[in-house]
Amino acid sequence: MVLLALLIFRVFVRQSPSAPLHTPVTEIRPQAAIPPEVRDRLDAVGWPKHVGDGLGLWVSVSWQRIIGIQGGVVQCIYPCSTASRGAGNREGSNKTPLGWHEIAERMGAGLPQGAVFTERKYAGRVWTKDQPTEKDFVLTRILWLRGVERGINLGPGVDSHDRYIYIHGTPDEDKIGKPASLGCVRMLNRDVIELFDRTTQGMPVLITEW
Repeated sequence: MVLLALLIFRVFVRQSPSAPLHTPVTEIRPQAAIPPEVRDRLDAVGWPKHVGDGLGLWVSVSWQRIIGIQGGVVQCIYPCSTASRGAGNREGSNKTPLGWHEIAERMGAGLPQGAVFTERKYAGRVWTKDQPTEKDFVLTRILWLRGVERGINLGPGVDSHDRYIYIHGTPDEDKIGKPASLGCVRMLNRDVIELFDRTTQGMPVLITEW
């Protein structure tokens, strides 16, 4: 009975969507196929349905990476910084929401690296690394996300768009690669320009805790 219970436990952990992935992030490389373990997990949460043959973005909270995938091949991979309080979809939680999203609005095309936004509008000034600040500036580019799963990240109390969840540049570049944001997904300013140029309005974005 003990052996049977242990076997069931192992199967559950291996199949559970919340279980950690064991593939090292170093095995996910641009222009290489997604490792089978990762592909299976993405398929299980609906990647083929939501993305199809197009380009989709996957934000991994555990790996602190944004990964662009098309046709089972990694097109790009960038370090990022999700919420310091972890993952969560509730309004006011200051956590990074999980689940399927889409890029609702794209802002900042053509602006200089380090462009400062105030309420999603260019403030007319540029931040540079010689200007240390404690403020959570939104810089360079904005990809404003909208949840597409009602009751999870869409609708009252959990709406990612109403929570102003963005992918954006940040002055806290030294914290990229570890959780540090107030809910958004932060990137290096040079990287968010590259990612922005790859995206289109409506592009699917999956955020997972694993």
